[in-house]
Amino acid sequence: MRTYGKFKHLPAAEVNDGRARWAVTAEPHVLGRFKRVFPRADQVRSGTLLLSDTPEIARDLAWFMDRWPLEPVNAASLAHLEARDTAYRLSEEQVLRILEGGTAPDFGWREPALPPRSYQETVAHLAHTTGRVLCADDVGLGKTVSGSLVLRNPDALPALVVTLTHLTRQWERELKRFFPWLTTHIVRSSRAYDPAQRRGSGGKQPDVLIMNYHKLAGWGDHLKGKIATIIFDEMQELRHRDTSKYRAAAIIADQAQTKIGLTATPVYNYGDEIHNVISILDRDALGDRDEFMREWGADEYGQKRRKVSNPRALGAHLRETGLMIRRTRKDVGRELPDIMRIEQPIETDREKLEQLSGDAADMARLILDQNANHELRFRAAGQLDMKMRHATGVAKAPFVAEFCKLLLETEKKIVLFGWHRDVYEIWLERLRAYYPVLYTGSESQNQKDRNAEAFINGPARILIMSLRAGAGLNGLQDVCSTAVFGELDWSPAQHHQAIGRLARDGQQSPVAAFFLNSGDGSDPPMVELLDIKRQQSDPIIDPDAQAIEPSAAAAMDRVRALATDVLRRRGVQPPEPREAKPAKPRHLQPALI
Repeated sequence: MRTYGKFKHLPAAEVNDGRARWAVTAEPHVLGRFKRVFPRADQVRSGTLLLSDTPEIARDLAWFMDRWPLEPVNAASLAHLEARDTAYRLSEEQVLRILEGGTAPDFGWREPALPPRSYQETVAHLAHTTGRVLCADDVGLGKTVSGSLVLRNPDALPALVVTLTHLTRQWERELKRFFPWLTTHIVRSSRAYDPAQRRGSGGKQPDVLIMNYHKLAGWGDHLKGKIATIIFDEMQELRHRDTSKYRAAAIIADQAQTKIGLTATPVYNYGDEIHNVISILDRDALGDRDEFMREWGADEYGQKRRKVSNPRALGAHLRETGLMIRRTRKDVGRELPDIMRIEQPIETDREKLEQLSGDAADMARLILDQNANHELRFRAAGQLDMKMRHATGVAKAPFVAEFCKLLLETEKKIVLFGWHRDVYEIWLERLRAYYPVLYTGSESQNQKDRNAEAFINGPARILIMSLRAGAGLNGLQDVCSTAVFGELDWSPAQHHQAIGRLARDGQQSPVAAFFLNSGDGSDPPMVELLDIKRQQSDPIIDPDAQAIEPSAAAAMDRVRALATDVLRRRGVQPPEPREAKPAKPRHLQPALI
C-alpha cells in the first residue's frame, strides 16, 4: 500500500515538557494538507510536526490516514493510535447520548435526600462518563447540586471542594441537605494537617474536604494522589495560570479520577482564559498553550494576542465534546423575571477629579512612549489605572448617593456595588439615614454574615458590596431586585456575577441593574473595552449571544486605552502606535523521525 510518511508516538518520558505527543513526517504536498487539517501544528515547520497526544487528535489522525496512509515507526505507536481512536469514538457516542437527553444507566448509587432536577443530573452523568466537565450554567441554576451529585458514587470519595471563602459554610450546608451520610471538614489552615486528628473527627478521614482558594497552595503536595474527585466552585478563580493556587490545583487534579468545574463566567477578559480553566480539568484537551493559540487564537499585527478569533466556534467545540455544558434558565424551564440593564449618565465633580488625578497626563505620556524604559512604563500603567479609577469613583460618589436616594423613594432595598474604600466612606456618610452595611474585602467573614443578615432580615436598606465580593451568595434575591453600579469593573463577567446575586431562584420581580457612567475619568474607556471583552466571553458560553463588532480599541490593552483617553481629554494628541514587527518563527525541537 502506498504511504505518504510516518508517524510515531512519543511517550511523556521522552519529551522535554513531560507531555506525550504524536510526531508526523510526510511528503511536502501531504504535509501542507496535514497543517490545514490540524491547525494546532506549527504552521512554519517543514520537517517533523508535533501534536499533543489526545484521544481527539488520535481520532482525527486515524481519519486523515484513511486518505493519506502513514506508516507507523513501530508497533507500539500503531497500537496506541488504535486504542485512543476507539476510546474517543466510544466517549463521543456516550456524550452525544447524554446531551440528547438519553436515560442514564442505573449505577446503583444512593439517592440524595432531596430530589435533584433532571438537568442537574446531566452534569454528574457527563463527569462519570468522561472524568471531567465544566458546568457553565447560568447563575442561580443550582450548580452546587449539579457538581456534587457525582458524590453519590462511593468510588468518587474522598472528594475535595474548592470554593470562595464566604461559600465554604454554604457548601457544607448544601452537602448535609442532599447527602446527610457524607462527613465533611472545612479546612481552617493554609498549612496541611491531618483532618482525622481534629476534634470531632473520631479519628476518621472526612468524605469531603472543603477549602477556599487561598489555602489551596499549601495543600497541593499533601493531597496529591489522595483525592478521587475534585470540584472547583467559581472556577474562574483559576483563569490565571501563573499563580500558586493554579499550580496546586493542577497537582491535585492531574491525579484525581474526576474533575468538575463550576462557573457561570469562565472567561472574565479575553478568550484564552478558557484554555487555562479547561487545562486543569483535562490537561491535553485543548493542547498546550502554543497549540491552542495556533488553532483558536487571533493573529493581530503579526503577534498572537490573548484573543480568540472565533469564540462562538470554540464554544460549540467545547459543548459538543462534552468538555463544557451550559444551560440558561430558558433551556431548563426556570425563567426568572427579566433583567433590565440601564446605563444612566451621571455627573462628576470635575474639580475633585482633576485634583485626585494629579500627574495622570505625565504617566499617560510615559505609557504611550514606546521608546521609554519598559519597567517604568509597566509601573506607570499600574499607577495610572489605580489613580484614575479612584479619582473617578470619588468624583462621582456624591452623585451616586443622590441617585440611590431617589431609588429608595420607591424601592425597599438596593445593593450598591463599588471598589474603593474612600468611595464607600462617602456613600456611608451620605446614605446613613438608610442604615447602610458593608460586604467588602475589609470585613471578617463573621462581620459579612452579620451585615448580610441585617440587609436580608433587618433594618438595613442598602448593602454596599465590593464588585468582587459575594459570588454565589444566596438570600439577597428574597428582599431586593435593584442593583446599582456606582463604580465599574474592567471585566464584564464581574458585572454578570454581581447581577447574579439578585437574579437567582426565589426572585419574584424584574431585576433592574443601573450602571452609573460618567462622561469623564476612567469610565469612557472602560465602557468601550467592556464591549470588546463581551465579544470574547459571551459567544464561548452562549451560542445565541449577539456578537459585538470590534472597534478601534480592540488593538489596545486597557491601560493604553485609558492613557490615550486621559491625553485626549486634556487636549493632547496621543502618539501614533508603531506597527509591530512580525513574530519570528519558533522551532519546537529537531526532527524526531
